[in-house]
Amino acid sequence: MATIKDVAARAGVSVATVSYVINGTKPVAPETAARVRRAMEELDYHPNAAAQSLRTRTTHVIGAVISDISNPFFATLIRGVEDYARDNGYSLLICNTDEKAENELVYFELLRRKRVDGMLIAPTGRNNNEIQDLTASGMQIVFVDRKIDGITTSAVLSENEEGAYLATKYLLSKGHSRIGIVLGLSHLSTTTERLRGYKRALKEASVEVDESLVVYGESQVRTAQQACHDLLVGSNRPTAIFATNNLMTIGVMAAVHEAGLRCPQDISVVGFDDFEWTSVFNPPITTVAQDPYRIGVTAVKLLLANIQRSKSGIETVATPEEVRVPVRLIVRNSVKNLSGR
Repeated sequence: MATIKDVAARAGVSVATVSYVINGTKPVAPETAARVRRAMEELDYHPNAAAQSLRTRTTHVIGAVISDISNPFFATLIRGVEDYARDNGYSLLICNTDEKAENELVYFELLRRKRVDGMLIAPTGRNNNEIQDLTASGMQIVFVDRKIDGITTSAVLSENEEGAYLATKYLLSKGHSRIGIVLGLSHLSTTTERLRGYKRALKEASVEVDESLVVYGESQVRTAQQACHDLLVGSNRPTAIFATNNLMTIGVMAAVHEAGLRCPQDISVVGFDDFEWTSVFNPPITTVAQDPYRIGVTAVKLLLANIQRSKSGIETVATPEEVRVPVRLIVRNSVKNLSGR
C-alpha cells in the first residue's frame, strides 16, 4: 500500500505539502495541488479517515434525523441533502425516528459518538432539552420541515400557513363553507401553522370556525382514515375536506370510498404535498405543492456553511436563519363548484 511519503516523492513535494492538500489546512498553488492529486490517483493512495479526522477535527460526515423515510416528502428531502453533501465531500448518515422520542434520543447519542460534524433534524418535539444541550455543546444543527420555538438555530421550512390559507381560500371560492380539516400531530409546528392558515382564510371570509370539523390524523394513513370517517358519518357532514399531508390524503380518500361517497360529486378533497400519485387518483387531487428537494439542499447548504465557519475558528457566531420555501396550489378535479359561478 502506498504511503504519504510515496505520494510526496512521486509529486516531487514535501510530506507537509501533501498533508496540506489532503486536509485543506494551508493554501497550496493550484498546479502543485494538481500534481499531488495526480500522484495520489496513480498510486491509488487513500488517506486514513480516522487519522485525518483527528488532525482536522472534522469527519466530513453529517447526520439527518427525520421522522419517516417512507414518506415521499422526506425521501425527496433527503435526496436533496445527499446530492449536495456528496458534491461537497460529505457523507450522510440517515436516522429514521418514526416520530418516537426514544428513537430520536438513541440517534442523537449515536451521531454524537460518531463525531458527525453537524445534524439536520426534523424534531419530534419531545426532546427539546436534549437538542438544546447539543447546540450548547457546539454541535451544528439545522431544523428541517419543522422547528422548535425557543431553540436558537437555523431552520428551513415550507410556507405552511400560506399553503393552508391558499387551499382553504380556494375551497371557499368554490362555495364551500363547511370545510373539514385533517391535521397532523398536534404538538408540531407544521400542524399549528397549517391550522392557522385554515382559520385565517375562514376569518377573512367571515366564516366561523366549527371546531367539530377540526380533527387530527397524526400524519398517518390509518389514523387519518378514522378521523375522516368520524367527519363523514355525522348528519351535518362537511362539503369539503382538507388533508394537511400526503399520507393523510390517502387516508381521507380511503374513508370517502369506505363511506360510499364520490369525490367530488358528494365531497370535495384538497391535499397538502404533491407527488406522482396525486395526479393519478380518480379524480386527480388538488394539492398544495411543497418543494422538499429544495428544502433539503437549502438546509444542508446552511449546515455546511456553519460547520466551515466553526472549524475555521471564526469567533463571530452566524445569526440563525429561518428560510421559508414557497408553496403553490395545483388545481385538479377533486373540488366541486358549489358557487354557481
